Amino acid sequence: MTREQPGPRATFDFAGSRVLVTGGTSGIGRGIAEAFLACHAMVIVCGRRAPAQPPAAGAGRAEFRACDVREAGQCRALVDEIRHDHGGLDVLVNNAGGGPEADSASCSPAFIEKVIRLNLTSAFLMAQAAHAVMKDQPAGGSIINISSVSAVRASPRSAAYGAAKAGLLNLTESLAMEWGPDRIRVNALIVGLVATENSLAHYGGAAGTARVGQMLPLQRMGAPGDVAQACLFLASPAAAYISGARLAVHGGGEKPVFLDLARLAREAGGPAAE
Repeated sequence: MTREQPGPRATFDFAGSRVLVTGGTSGIGRGIAEAFLACHAMVIVCGRRAPAQPPAAGAGRAEFRACDVREAGQCRALVDEIRHDHGGLDVLVNNAGGGPEADSASCSPAFIEKVIRLNLTSAFLMAQAAHAVMKDQPAGGSIINISSVSAVRASPRSAAYGAAKAGLLNLTESLAMEWGPDRIRVNALIVGLVATENSLAHYGGAAGTARVGQMLPLQRMGAPGDVAQACLFLASPAAAYISGARLAVHGGGEKPVFLDLARLAREAGGPAAE
């Protein structure tokens, strides 16, 4: 195992399981979908536009269904279609999300609402739709919400995103408590910096991504597969008594900037930091 590559992957068997991954056509969502496919699950991914190639692993290929997860009617229709076509739904991964940077003093009310709808409201709506199916299944189901480190630390220039992801953590705990009697487990991942197509562009390519990775305790940014493995665990029987949990997938967290500033000051012969 190198610092640049994830370690060995755990083995799970999801044969016969029906899994829905929102925003599963690219980035982290695609990695999650491919991981479930590799474990023999039947996987559906949804988004507003069909991908050129759906996620695939081995002989498995995900089904794509068009859905705007911000619209309650479309969420209900999608889950009803899955129940009709496949007999039920065992795992929901609320992965759809994101949002551009914006100045908090001047961003518009419409912008704020749009970001919150995508990152919080959509997960609530999709969870409601899944609950309607899972509550009638003998084994219930598993819902996994993809949150962010932005939910648990300051999120300058993405305040609406951070607030929405923080709300998603509270939603996770509330639904876990409310829906536990229905045999539905609800958990959340607190995801840190992950190398995807978007992050490569944001950090200036592979070299910039590598520099950012060196700031993290494990000396690399995460990979979609790292997040996917956590989803596999939470959806598996190994996590049968885990609900309402927050699992951090961030490689140890982001090092406080003052530590590097203090080191640079010492190396330059300046006054030692207290």
